[in-house]
Amino acid sequence: MAASAFTSATLLPGGSEVLLAYLVTQLSQHWWWWVLVASVANALGSMTSFAMGYLGNRYRSPQEMIPVKHHWLIVKVERFGPVSLLFAWLPIIGDGIPLLAGWFRFSVIISSLLIFLGKFCRYLLIALTTLGLTNPA
Repeated sequence: MAASAFTSATLLPGGSEVLLAYLVTQLSQHWWWWVLVASVANALGSMTSFAMGYLGNRYRSPQEMIPVKHHWLIVKVERFGPVSLLFAWLPIIGDGIPLLAGWFRFSVIISSLLIFLGKFCRYLLIALTTLGLTNPA
């Protein structure tokens, strides 16, 4: 679970949501543990992107780090600041948000907390939805 969640948060493809749903259905008594493991690992993956942006600050501009079709994201992250990290869980653009946050030198502590919060809410929703679908009242 941790490896899948970590790689899902980086530029590598991953399927942590499907794996979480499977684990929740198979081991439903410990569903909260899987949500926590997935959230921490996925947040650490995003913090890897944050570190790449932080280190890349000296060598590349944000425009060189983000694909051209997503350059609008640079303006949004700069405008909304660390709050934008709550959306680091989003598919496709979610990888770029922590990268840009690192480039803009947002606070590491605030960034990691906001990234974790967004990821935790996503995984919690997936787990609760899965439990509701597999254990109807």
